[in-house]
Amino acid sequence: MTSGTRSNERTGSLVLPTFFKRLDWRLSLLIIFPLFLLTLFYPSSIYLSPLKSVLSSTGPVVLDRSSDRIAICLVGGARRFELTGPSIIKNLLNQYPDADLFLHSPMDKDAYKFLLLRDAPRIAAVRIFVPHPMNETEPQARVLTARNSPNGIQGLLQYFNLVEGCLEMITSHESRGNFTYDWIIRTRVDGYWSGRLGRDAFVPGVYVVPPGSRYGGLNDRLGVGDRKTSVAALSRLSLIPRLDRAGHRELNSETAFKSQLEVEGVAWQEKETPFCVVTERRYGFPPERYGVPVASMGSPGPLSGAKCRPCKAVCVGVCVSEVVGVGLDQGWSWTEWRNGSLELCDASGGWESGWEALFDRFAGPDAAAGRKRLKRIDVDGCMRGFQEMRDRATFWESPPADEICRLGLPLPDTRS
Repeated sequence: MTSGTRSNERTGSLVLPTFFKRLDWRLSLLIIFPLFLLTLFYPSSIYLSPLKSVLSSTGPVVLDRSSDRIAICLVGGARRFELTGPSIIKNLLNQYPDADLFLHSPMDKDAYKFLLLRDAPRIAAVRIFVPHPMNETEPQARVLTARNSPNGIQGLLQYFNLVEGCLEMITSHESRGNFTYDWIIRTRVDGYWSGRLGRDAFVPGVYVVPPGSRYGGLNDRLGVGDRKTSVAALSRLSLIPRLDRAGHRELNSETAFKSQLEVEGVAWQEKETPFCVVTERRYGFPPERYGVPVASMGSPGPLSGAKCRPCKAVCVGVCVSEVVGVGLDQGWSWTEWRNGSLELCDASGGWESGWEALFDRFAGPDAAAGRKRLKRIDVDGCMRGFQEMRDRATFWESPPADEICRLGLPLPDTRS
């Protein structure tokens, strides 16, 4: 589904065909062909053009990217990277082995888990930084809202800084190498991928995002775009003054994301994707109209970035259709549930006992082995792994490896 004016899409699909029926076919051809050329050479106007919606109804144009340069940007904290990391490597990094990996993450007790990226095919740049509070400007205070953000406006600014900081890393790498990327994939390190990112996610002139979890705007947990659309999508901080001048107020992350695409004139398209965001937060169950459904990681999916955790599903089949299909506002927190694709957890409490065995069964033996391997790592092995990664990267900025490893791993028992 393409963004923008659904009413335009309806108009385009009904009025134009009726109009052409009344014309001689040769006159119709004279009208259609120039308009086709116009939409072909100006794809960024896709969500403004009803004719484009008609012409593209058979499916998006997908580039042959055998020689294209791709950057993959991972952002966020490593909270459950022992669960998500192996799936990102398998279904994203290994699917595009010639792509360059960029990691932008805050330093915390879980940062040592990025050791798993030692298995990534290519590492371009890594920045693990000690986070500090960010100064809030007057435009930011006017444009953004603290509602529904766990850490208020400060939490939004920190997240936006992660995203735009990754764009800055990509731009610096391009400058050093005297080239530009054709495509940028931006996603989160807390995303668990149950399948690969398909080639149909690459649409020239259009920024592709998952459906659902819109919270009044657009799902911002994954984005795929060419160089131009990605710059507009990832400039989360620097576009706030423009949103302010345009009169936007009280925006959350998702509505701010949609607004910045609009002010930049960037088209978007929603495509289902096989990943979910692993969460330890607690949510009321069953979720009501503006509640948050939490999916079982064992759901067939695709979950398109919905919140998830390893659990024994307590709501399947008819229950899901009543809770999600009827009870939830689809413009707020919603994900595809039909055809048995979604199974729900009761996320009102903590993770249930035995979740490790559940995860291993859902994720498969390779992911289970990665989780267990990380659990066995010691400080020395951690430091060696980070040194290997650092040797492979073009750019590396982080605290010393021993600080990263010792912060999260238990010190060896030196008692005799």
